[in-house]
Amino acid sequence: MDYNVFFDRALGQLHDERRYRVFADLERLAGRYPHAIWHSPEGPRDVVIWCSNDYLGMAQHPKVVGAMVETAARMGTGAGGTRNIAGTNHPLIELERELATLHGKEASLVFTSGYVSNETGISTIAKLLPNCLLLSDALNHNSMIEGVRKSGTEKQVWRHNDVAHLEQLLRAADPDRPKLILCESLYSMDGDVAPLHKICDLAERYGALTYVDEVHAVGMYGPHGGGISERDGATARIDILEGTLAKAFGCLGGYIAANANLIDAVRSYAPGFIFTTALPPAVCAAATAAIRHLKSSQWERDRHQDRAARLKSVLNAARLPVMPSDTHIVPLHVGDPEKCKMACDLLLSDYGIYIQPINYPTVPRGLERLRITPSPYHDDALIDRLAEALVDVWDQLMLPRQSQVLAAE
Repeated sequence: MDYNVFFDRALGQLHDERRYRVFADLERLAGRYPHAIWHSPEGPRDVVIWCSNDYLGMAQHPKVVGAMVETAARMGTGAGGTRNIAGTNHPLIELERELATLHGKEASLVFTSGYVSNETGISTIAKLLPNCLLLSDALNHNSMIEGVRKSGTEKQVWRHNDVAHLEQLLRAADPDRPKLILCESLYSMDGDVAPLHKICDLAERYGALTYVDEVHAVGMYGPHGGGISERDGATARIDILEGTLAKAFGCLGGYIAANANLIDAVRSYAPGFIFTTALPPAVCAAATAAIRHLKSSQWERDRHQDRAARLKSVLNAARLPVMPSDTHIVPLHVGDPEKCKMACDLLLSDYGIYIQPINYPTVPRGLERLRITPSPYHDDALIDRLAEALVDVWDQLMLPRQSQVLAAE
């Protein structure tokens, strides 16, 4: 049997549906972000990155880099094992304490990625609650969906940010049954925000726990970078907060923060925590440095919001189809997977601008887009140059402008 036939068929389907992913070979330059080198098929080229999740540029911050270098020189590179087998290094303990303090919780638990923290955290918590009912927002991230699936417990999906629908499901559930409400605080594709207080009101009324994914908000919102929950004064009302160290904090890893016995139970039962190697000391030290800096420094957050607002203003003035967003996410509607990929290819090859296409299944078919994420280091000249390039590409591909998109809707 020729097994390659099956793999070729699967890849062919992705190509036919115009959703085969092509990765760009990028070399980021510390101190020059968002500038980078693209190792193209024709050789190295200077490019500007416009779609990174290193939202605040903390991956190049001197405090963060310095903490990583100093700790690696002092303690070595790897963790040396799982948390149980020599991997519980002191910088990791300090990081977990810092995260618990950031969110005003009794304890936190660090995982190897934000994906793992959701997949493992949700499935483990649900399994520990007898006959648990999981109520999941319709636009929750794949990692949350996989956590729900792996739990093996009953799920009900509520319409995105629709608290009336959520209440309908809660009201119909057995009042004595354990219930866990799952949502994100900030949804990364549309840039919209969950009504956290209304969700908490329902959780308290119907006896449910709340689990909120803050990965696209930690470090970036709230007076200390505690996320949308801190900004909105809802942190104390949320039972489990989940976040990442790989976006605004510029490092690697994920975590959950909650009361001490819940964290201890997950620590003791979660396979995705127990059987994987711990984060290296240098990574933990760098993440802690980033968190501590952003707890006290407001400049990055203020400048970031200023850049996002200016970019939206410039793109709207050019009548480009900016999708509504109250946050730092700037989605630009395309609505066609092939043209979405073509637009990104043109931006990269002709203008030295790197933006990845967002196609199905990340977003529904017909809602393909460019997802633009400015940083504090995208200055006015870079924003103006991006807008000019986008106008040229929109004209070349005969993509609809703002008024045409609104009319179609």
